[in-house]
Amino acid sequence: MRINGAWHLCDDDRVRPVVTGEIAAADGNRQQVTFLLDIGADRTVLSADILRSSGLAFTASPDRLGGVGGTVDAVTVDTQIVFLREDGGTAVFKGRFAAFTDPKALDMSVLGRDITNLFAVIVDRPQDIVCMLGQRHRYVIQER
Repeated sequence: MRINGAWHLCDDDRVRPVVTGEIAAADGNRQQVTFLLDIGADRTVLSADILRSSGLAFTASPDRLGGVGGTVDAVTVDTQIVFLREDGGTAVFKGRFAAFTDPKALDMSVLGRDITNLFAVIVDRPQDIVCMLGQRHRYVIQER
């Protein structure tokens, strides 16, 4: 399985690796979400904007999530995250994910190791590659 991402120019004029997916919203439709592909993030977290626009019900979480800016209260949502595979199929991850309610806490949803640990993640700026490989796909590193 191969899930392709891209290098995305963010609002602060920095280019970051992202993977576009969808979440199951409260109304049964899917909502597009751009996830920052963060191999240092322990968990996948939805931004407050995505939480609000999805209409998903949430519950308080005993966990506070931390990062460079400190720790922030989070909530928990039950949903599915769906990614398009390069063969046209989908990869579906159903579970309980964290989300922020404060829009200042996170400007982009983050794809964390709760999902990325299932893949070989390639983030290669010089070759313009962002992808996640699993199952039948593999990669080779060779010297030129």
